[in-house]
Amino acid sequence: MPFKASILTLYPDMFPGHLGLALAGRALERGDWSIEAVQIRDFAEDKHRSVDDTPSGGGAGMVLRPNVLARAIDSIADDGRPRLLMSPRGRPLTQERVRALAEGEGVVIVCGRFEGVDQRVIDARQLEEVSIGDYILSGGEPAALTVLDAVVRILPGVMGNQLSGVHESFEGGLLEHPQYTRPQVFEGREIPEVLTSGNHAAIEKWRHAQAVALTRERRPDLLPTQPVKK
Repeated sequence: MPFKASILTLYPDMFPGHLGLALAGRALERGDWSIEAVQIRDFAEDKHRSVDDTPSGGGAGMVLRPNVLARAIDSIADDGRPRLLMSPRGRPLTQERVRALAEGEGVVIVCGRFEGVDQRVIDARQLEEVSIGDYILSGGEPAALTVLDAVVRILPGVMGNQLSGVHESFEGGLLEHPQYTRPQVFEGREIPEVLTSGNHAAIEKWRHAQAVALTRERRPDLLPTQPVKK
């Protein structure tokens, strides 16, 4: 069954966005995956189609109403797909979580706006809060596109060479090693000799050592669980 993404948003025209292009776009055309964008405002009941209200207890901004958002969520069949809420206070998205999502039948993603979403609908509809980084966006739509980009690219048949999704940052718990290609010499800088030696064992050892060094320098938090190759 093709991977199915359902997006709840106030801006459905933002989808599929860049995912309608290149490899993801061709996979979408082939039917390898599908996407539907549900307009949250369609589930408002007043004449102004209001979807938000002031925060209880005071404060700046507005909050998405739980009853409106709940109706929008309930319009999508409860078929067991994970329900994500893009939120800066959520658990950080990891490649491990991306792979778990890609192995499922799809995902439902709620795109927040304003100051956030009423906690009661998060609890009642069992929304899993997910963050793509320690920064604030104007809404959850760019974050949802990021999640889908990460997932769709590793769906079977999307990438021409599936190994492309294996030998890259985070797949082995390390950042990816440096990459090189022709010409042999660029502005006086040469491709490392080992990469043109034809010695695959030596190349693999060099790449691993480079990955460990880069990870130690830039993301030492990833290293404690990493075995050292000898």
